Amino acid sequence: MDNEYSRKDLAKKKRVELHLHTRYSEMDAATNIGKLIDRVAEWGHKAVAITDHGVVQGFLDVFHKAQYMENAPKIIYGMEGYLVDDSDLPVFRNPESREEIKLLRDCAGVDPYEAEAIRRVKLKPCHHISILIKNETGRKNLYRLVSLAHINYFDEVPRIPKSVLSRYRDGLLFGSACAKGEIYDALLSGESEERIRELMDFYDYLEIQPAKYCCQSAFVATVRDINRKIYELGKKSGKLVVATGDVHFLEPEDATCRQIILESQGKTQAVASDQMYMRTTEEMLVEFAYLGLEAAQEVVVENTNAIADMIEHIEPVRPDKCFPVIENAEGDLRRICYERARKFYGPVLPHIVAERLEKELDAIISNGYAFLFMTARELVQKSIRDGYQVGSRGCVGASLVALLSGITEINPLKPHYRCENCHYSDFDSEDVRTYAGGTGCDMPDKKCPVCGMPMVKDGFDIPVETFLGFRGDKEPDIDLNFAGEYQSCAQDYMEIIFGKEHTFRAGTISTLQYWPASFYVRDYCERHGLKLQECEIDRLIDGCKGVKCSTGQHPGGIMVLPQGEEIYSFTPIQHPANDASSRTVTTHFEYHSIDHNLLKQDILGHDSPTMLHMLEEMTGHNSHLIHLADPDVMKLFEGTEVLGIAPEDIEHPLGTLGIPEFGTDFVMQMLLKTKPKLFSDLIRIAGLCHGTDVWLGNAEELIKEGTTTLSECICNRDDIMNDLVRRGMEPSMAFDIMENVRKGKVARGFVKKWHDWEIKMKECGVPNWYIQSCTKIQYMFPKAHSVAYTLLAFRIAYYKIFYPAEFYAAYFTIKAEVFDHEKICQGKEHLRKEIKILKERIDRQERNPGEEALLRHMYVALEMYARGFEFAPLPDPSRFMIDGRKLMPSVKAMIGKVR
Repeated sequence: MDNEYSRKDLAKKKRVELHLHTRYSEMDAATNIGKLIDRVAEWGHKAVAITDHGVVQGFLDVFHKAQYMENAPKIIYGMEGYLVDDSDLPVFRNPESREEIKLLRDCAGVDPYEAEAIRRVKLKPCHHISILIKNETGRKNLYRLVSLAHINYFDEVPRIPKSVLSRYRDGLLFGSACAKGEIYDALLSGESEERIRELMDFYDYLEIQPAKYCCQSAFVATVRDINRKIYELGKKSGKLVVATGDVHFLEPEDATCRQIILESQGKTQAVASDQMYMRTTEEMLVEFAYLGLEAAQEVVVENTNAIADMIEHIEPVRPDKCFPVIENAEGDLRRICYERARKFYGPVLPHIVAERLEKELDAIISNGYAFLFMTARELVQKSIRDGYQVGSRGCVGASLVALLSGITEINPLKPHYRCENCHYSDFDSEDVRTYAGGTGCDMPDKKCPVCGMPMVKDGFDIPVETFLGFRGDKEPDIDLNFAGEYQSCAQDYMEIIFGKEHTFRAGTISTLQYWPASFYVRDYCERHGLKLQECEIDRLIDGCKGVKCSTGQHPGGIMVLPQGEEIYSFTPIQHPANDASSRTVTTHFEYHSIDHNLLKQDILGHDSPTMLHMLEEMTGHNSHLIHLADPDVMKLFEGTEVLGIAPEDIEHPLGTLGIPEFGTDFVMQMLLKTKPKLFSDLIRIAGLCHGTDVWLGNAEELIKEGTTTLSECICNRDDIMNDLVRRGMEPSMAFDIMENVRKGKVARGFVKKWHDWEIKMKECGVPNWYIQSCTKIQYMFPKAHSVAYTLLAFRIAYYKIFYPAEFYAAYFTIKAEVFDHEKICQGKEHLRKEIKILKERIDRQERNPGEEALLRHMYVALEMYARGFEFAPLPDPSRFMIDGRKLMPSVKAMIGKVR
């Protein structure tokens, strides 16, 4: 709403809201946290409590919103829990120890038999309870309670037994909650005053809420009578009685948003109260005027402020880094790196090698990151021992330490020759310097001038600053691509390294996005016969967006808890999507919120390592023996002749169909326009196709106009720093320019220094087209990532040329999810007809999900037919269509040379 017409809180002394639900109350509330905190600050309320249903995931958004506000209110962190009274439940007798154990209790540390019995118990109906954190002890206890509720006692909702609440109530305040709380329920049920006062003893404060929440007018009077009774009994019991709003949305007009959310879950008969909005002090005083003016002032203002004063300032996450300790990681890392460096370059390391190695080791060790490298090394070496290569993502390939410790195979040093026999090396000859910025594998073959043996051509020229930062203090982000079928093994190995009780999957939170929200809003309007203006529909969509709908897990992220720490000091834990049958335990907080505290190791699955493993097994040919920049393989990126077929045979001009990163129509067009000749050209293309506004409207036009060539234009973020340093610019300035360009800050006009940098770039001889290219870029790929992808793609391309049957067998095995036997396996002519039909459907925008991927697979099959191969008959095509993944590992037996 416009501030000119929005509600104001003009009371001299303001109330404090102690019961409020944000969008993190799963599919139940529509309160936008940012707008809420702005409103509370604008009204002058000194504090506000966050009490979502059964979760504490909104804590981080509230904390980050208030952290940088000058007039931010105190944030009271809390939760509305689901209370189960377990006082009269039966006991379980352990058949072995004969020990009697109450069924509902903390499962931690109990034997499996007992834990299973606990899980089998059907919990009693639950009541709501408000839980507020008083201090740091309370924060840990609440995180423990949230974890127990989600892991041990989840039954439709995360329940908490009263005995467990009692055990961990230190540092917490318990409130009696809403009409679904114990006290309201007991009064409605006609319980005796003695029983009600007995129940009240459990709570630190009692809540009363506006009677207008009730949709039935007759029940309003009943609620007012109950509120009077709670107030009277609270006085007798010496308990503070507070008026709370049970807020579910910010403004009265937002009630429709909550109704839409409820109906989207099939609750079409549910009628959401339109009174559950955030009230001003005056509005709340009017609501409780029937108690008398003095009593209303007491419950609305005085007592809510008194509760707020009991709360200490806390932060929901720890500010410190608590990484695990690997014994002697620093010494082992230094030893391993120097041993391998001497194996590469001899006992006396060349100055360029020794200088960079020491620079990296000093930065890594002094900042406490040696354990990260040793952890990644253990994972990679385990995978290699088991026969699976590991690819890297991001910038880790920019690190010489990563190479020498065995994490990556990418040598980030500038192109050079080295002799494996006598350890002669050449970094500085004129022939070598011409390949600066490129790759060593593109250099001509050369024999060692000392011993006459063929030399290794190495180096990809990647500055370490892109990985560790200019001052070496950037936290290393080591992302690894494991074979998809090996990913779970690598993740399990983390449990062996650090212990199962210290490893957790990185949790994620799913929220309503635009299109689902739009569907719910329009469906609601249609169902209720509403014809709203588009501006009102947009307002409702915006009000529904961001509402939490589920939780999940990062595809490969593992969070590691250091020895001697409890996970509840950092985050609660839960099962993904609250699936009680799952063995997976994730962090309750979204992983980005705590990855500054705990180690997050990304163990990702990728098709390319899987495919290479399969090809190596079928052919017996080690992919690491493939000569990078092999001229025959390079021909695959220029045409189809190397495959022995013509472009018209496959309706494509290049032979890169099925090659990761280079097999899409978009990249093929890029290949045709740039005409790559060298391996370094492929790395550049990998960068161009993954960047934003790096190729389209930028490098593409420059190359087309003849302004520059592929080898000179900006393709990967590292190109900028390398180019500027080679032209004489001071490295720190070159680094700053690279970072601001690659993040899109220059393109969006966020860099005040750009004019000065532009002048300096011109002084260094940087051409105008290069400077203008920088101003268009929104995002750039790291060169190390491009190198890793290109290495895998190039090796797979080798098998496509020299081991075609095995290549197609591996390809269709990996891509089985959208394999259509009826369309693909009935011969070449049938396939051509199916391709034509599907292309026409896609052109008419009538495609189903997955059909574009299917079309790519159909073209690969067409190419396979053109090369003289075909599919053998399947024994049971119907089963193949139903359960393709299980059948596809035998697809290599389906392909044979046509006799």
